[in-house]
Amino acid sequence: MRMYDIIMKKRNGGKLTSEEIQCFIEGYTSGEIPDYQVSALMMAIYFRGMDEEETLDLTMAMAHSGDLLDLSAIEGIKVDKHSTGGVGDKTSLALAPMAAACGLRIAKMSGRGLGHTGGTIDKLESFAGFSTGICREHFIRQVNEIGISIMGQTADLAPADKKLYALRDVTATVDNMSLIASSIMSKKLAAGADAIVLDVKTGSGAFMKTLQDSLALAREMVRIGNGAGRRTIAVVSDMDQPLGRAVGNALEVKEAIDTLRGQGPADFVELCMTLGSQMLIAGGRAGEEGQAREMLREAVFSGAALEKMAEFVQAQGGDPRAVRDTSLLPRAIHVEPLPAKTDGYIQSIQCDEIGICSLLLGGGRETKESVIDLAVGLVLCAKVGDYVRAGEPLAYMHYNEPGRAAAARERFYQAYTFGQEKPPIPALIHEIMGQA
Repeated sequence: MRMYDIIMKKRNGGKLTSEEIQCFIEGYTSGEIPDYQVSALMMAIYFRGMDEEETLDLTMAMAHSGDLLDLSAIEGIKVDKHSTGGVGDKTSLALAPMAAACGLRIAKMSGRGLGHTGGTIDKLESFAGFSTGICREHFIRQVNEIGISIMGQTADLAPADKKLYALRDVTATVDNMSLIASSIMSKKLAAGADAIVLDVKTGSGAFMKTLQDSLALAREMVRIGNGAGRRTIAVVSDMDQPLGRAVGNALEVKEAIDTLRGQGPADFVELCMTLGSQMLIAGGRAGEEGQAREMLREAVFSGAALEKMAEFVQAQGGDPRAVRDTSLLPRAIHVEPLPAKTDGYIQSIQCDEIGICSLLLGGGRETKESVIDLAVGLVLCAKVGDYVRAGEPLAYMHYNEPGRAAAARERFYQAYTFGQEKPPIPALIHEIMGQA
């Protein structure tokens, strides 16, 4: 089977067989097929597309290109949650302890942030000593003992995806629904969970900017997951403004802890409840949404979820005292109010611009080698639909380097638009797909 023939077949609009897809994935992963031929195939796929069967075959071939994480030693149904990424998205930090406190087994692999979106691992490293570089035996034992563990993604998990994504990134072939869906789902399937709950973001701070594209991506991933024999549910949620109030690693950790104390922002709490209820149902811990929500509320207000977070942090080498006393988390030297320059209702917030402000302060990575400042970021005082008067703070900026603050300050104001009429409040949850 020649790569030339596979490229030409797809270029001409043909459907690739499972064997052809397996051939090019194996050959590319091993280094036998060169970048230039795979680049040509990616461009052919970009223009000609792939049908549902091809997309599932591509996902499975990528998932099987390296190690498959065997979680059979963990008791019960394992449920994984994945977000497509956004600004202020600290959901896993609060949701994982909440779900584990309800008896769900949380065995999760997470990544680091790049660009304007944050990564779960970076946020967890706000706890002094915390490590996600644990071995698989420790990972599985910890889930069985306390119900929750989060480890970093290993290089041998879906290695074909890592190579393909790097190639797509420099050949203008990222933006294809089948390639995006297979990239995300290959890692989720390789990570070994029995059920997967996806948080698909939509809006200015999301990878998918339009609701139509986000719904299409969610539909595609649910199809792939179910086709691979994993119960898969997708929640399409809003990212046209930051989630919650805090943007920045340690600031988001503090907000997640506040949420576990029953003091979280309304939008963030609702997203945790929506995703958490789907996780509890998929994991067989609850029969319907009302019951699941009540279980999650009880986990918070009884203190069990907060205690579970402290237990989890300690099990992975972190200082659990910071869960009970958030002043022990990294703190910036300077905290500066950013006052409104006009009276009016906030009409919109360009969400990705707020993420870039945190990046400019040092809270994110411009390259994979960047060292991030865990203490910096923004805490918003007002969001879309709120009325503000000139001089009132729109947000507080936390920073360590004054030189970085100047660029972030200028960028911040460009993200807001104001008007004299109260705008409609954007819906937080747009759709849930794949429910039983």
